[in-house]
Amino acid sequence: MQFDGLKILEDKKFKICKSSDYNFIFNKANGFFARWGKTKDDDPNFSPFGPELADIELTTICKGVDGKLCPFCYKSNSPTGENMSFKTFKTIFKNLPNTITQIAFGVDSQSTSNPEVFEIMQYCRTKGVIPNITISDISSGTAKKLVNVYGAVAVSCYENKNICYNIVKSLTDKGLTQTNIHFMIAEETYEQAKEVLNDILTDPRLKKLNAIVFLSLKKKGRGKSFTPLSKNKFKQIVEFSLKNDISIGFDSCSAPKFLESVQSHSDLKNFEKCSEPCESSAFSLYCNVKGQFFPCSFVEGEKGWENGLDLINLNNFLKDIWFHPKTVEFREKLLSTTANNVLKCRECPIFDI
Repeated sequence: MQFDGLKILEDKKFKICKSSDYNFIFNKANGFFARWGKTKDDDPNFSPFGPELADIELTTICKGVDGKLCPFCYKSNSPTGENMSFKTFKTIFKNLPNTITQIAFGVDSQSTSNPEVFEIMQYCRTKGVIPNITISDISSGTAKKLVNVYGAVAVSCYENKNICYNIVKSLTDKGLTQTNIHFMIAEETYEQAKEVLNDILTDPRLKKLNAIVFLSLKKKGRGKSFTPLSKNKFKQIVEFSLKNDISIGFDSCSAPKFLESVQSHSDLKNFEKCSEPCESSAFSLYCNVKGQFFPCSFVEGEKGWENGLDLINLNNFLKDIWFHPKTVEFREKLLSTTANNVLKCRECPIFDI
């Protein structure tokens, strides 16, 4: 396939995009991804051909974990909501550019609210796109289904950590090597974060865990009552993990904090290469359950983005979405943040992370 100067090569294992100024290679089997520009040392500011990643919300219905709604859910999801139909998803998928490599799906804690969720995942697989998901309170039967279709599964950890640990063991015992823990860090969750890190070193249920991924707080929805974690405590988490050889990751929102915390580390150059700062509207997109585009899920409802752009009824993705004036304005604001910080690292233009 070739369009607008971009050539896409694809087989069962790899997707390769080639152009004069923007290139990438993606390994569908293990998730390895590398991007470069004119040369291997050149790092493009954004993809001119559309996103590499998509975050798509399949439901706003969630019953919580252990009978409790997540206290910091930025979506404020509850047992009352709506689902995206398989038919709608296929329309949206058809409208997305072929630069998409992976889709992270937003579902409920049990992955049962949307009855068509696994049909959607299988459909993605047939189209060469790898589905990923975050859950927190699933049955053994659901775990088996997840292992057979997903590239990676993240298990959110809440107050009752044993629910998380048991699910991690269930998934890894069934052969899912890309099993991670997602943990939201804030002042209120800091002590538990340290506890989980110590458990990774000692709890046999976490022996095959791929990594723990820390998500920085965005004061939105039910998360408004929580407090962002201080830079000092954030650094302590990073230093403890590195010292004890614990595999860690962070959401792209956390990249500036992470890079600041490792400035004196001997492996800084490699950390910089592996850290992807905010990619919203530059390399990724978000689509809500109604089929509306936003730069990312946290931007939905914020000033200027009270309403999204229609991903269902459009003629040309690049013209109608990727280079829409609203998207361009957000992207330019995001890219300008690198000129205003010491690290020259893209920072969230909406929230104080």
